[in-house]
Amino acid sequence: MPRARDSSLAGQPHPVSVYPALDAAVGAGEAPLRHLVRREPLIVRPDATLRDSLFALNQAGLQAGVVAESSEAPLGIVTLHDMIEAITLKQAQLTDPTFAYMTAAPATLPIDASVHRARVTMTRGRLDHLVLLETDGRLYNLLSPGDLPGFREGGAAELVETINLVDNVDSMARAARAVRERGLELFTNGMGVEALCQWMSGLNDLISIRVIELVADEYDLPPVSWCWMLFGSEGRVERVFAGDQDNGLIFLPDNESDTQQIRSELLPFAQAVNRALDQCGFMSCPGNIMAGNPAWCLSVAEWRARFGSWMTTPEPEALLNATIFFDFRPLYGQDELVDSLHRWLLPQPEQNPRFLRAMTEQALGCTPALGWFGNFSYDGGRRYPHTIDLKSYGSRPFVDAARIWGLRHGVWTTNTVERLREAGPLMNRQASDTAAAVEAFDVVQRLRLQRQLGGGDYDEINRVNPSHLTAPQRTMLKEAFHQAKLLQLRLRQEFLQ
Repeated sequence: MPRARDSSLAGQPHPVSVYPALDAAVGAGEAPLRHLVRREPLIVRPDATLRDSLFALNQAGLQAGVVAESSEAPLGIVTLHDMIEAITLKQAQLTDPTFAYMTAAPATLPIDASVHRARVTMTRGRLDHLVLLETDGRLYNLLSPGDLPGFREGGAAELVETINLVDNVDSMARAARAVRERGLELFTNGMGVEALCQWMSGLNDLISIRVIELVADEYDLPPVSWCWMLFGSEGRVERVFAGDQDNGLIFLPDNESDTQQIRSELLPFAQAVNRALDQCGFMSCPGNIMAGNPAWCLSVAEWRARFGSWMTTPEPEALLNATIFFDFRPLYGQDELVDSLHRWLLPQPEQNPRFLRAMTEQALGCTPALGWFGNFSYDGGRRYPHTIDLKSYGSRPFVDAARIWGLRHGVWTTNTVERLREAGPLMNRQASDTAAAVEAFDVVQRLRLQRQLGGGDYDEINRVNPSHLTAPQRTMLKEAFHQAKLLQLRLRQEFLQ
């Protein structure tokens, strides 16, 4: 395993794992950041002189290094640009200590956070570098925008600039429409489903973040740490053109006795954000799974208790909640609150096999729309004759299987495709089988998106009439359903036999 560059100013680093570089065309959105490692970081001791730091960066061919004692928690970032500016414009001496000119308290993310999250963080903050941390807070690596597969293609740069400059919700609603219209153009022109999900989700995240900021300016919020969370398809980074809000709030009171008071102060703000998001085209959730609902505006302790009760008592309502809430990620605020909840949750499902069994039984109750003799089976009844609900009987078998295996094997990501990819090796699954499942899920999702663009009510836009498909499309859809059946067969064998 590589170690930090051995210069006179590099300490002994924590070993950095080697992973193959990600192919931008293959799952570069929700893949864990640890997979982006291509070279070890340069660690600069804080007492190193500017001369030594400049020499080390030049020798390594790098633009930046991490200021730290060995591989402990990073103190800051030092860049070639900052040091040259300090010497030429600020009369710094080459013998001055590097720490005097570093960027202190750099932005950080845990190594299991997604590429998507890093892209949004760097774009929103206009950051040149992002520090990756081990779970214990020690340095793992340093990322720059060049390390990240970006979502600047497709005219995103102009849209990002517009979003950043918006100063009211009405203008943001227009920006959100522009994003959807551009996404439609990209999809029509052949952009892949996975790439489109990442493109749209990145911009939608930036819109939502800016909306939260605009609304927050109007409220006197309590002085506690809090974070806006996303669930469901938003949490999985899989929502594109249609869908409603699934969000919540997590906060950390100084004293648990203050929980109710803090909640009452946060709720008006959260409800205003929900209304503003609805105005921007993110429809209010019919089931009221939104941060403005007191049931989903909870303290850290309350969220842990809620997740714990669902796992220890897997009743029907708990299982329904699991299909939504276990696909969570942070959006805005103190991300560490959500990350800590995630770290707490990871080992829990394996300790509650009854919960995983109940989830499997529920998942197997929603079978792919393929009959015994390889023909399509229909569920539309008289209202939607000869149609298949692609959400329930096409996408859901993949989403459910990926969630169960992700929870079983402690996979951090919530994205369906990345759950399948991450869990595959942990369950000794052939890479070719995982690739086939990913391709099948892509087929179903592409047909869903095409159908959503045709318009209609919520039920109708998720339905497809196979007779309206081309012969190759019908063949691919049948194969996709077959792959879903194979996933369910493995679930049955693993958890129910």
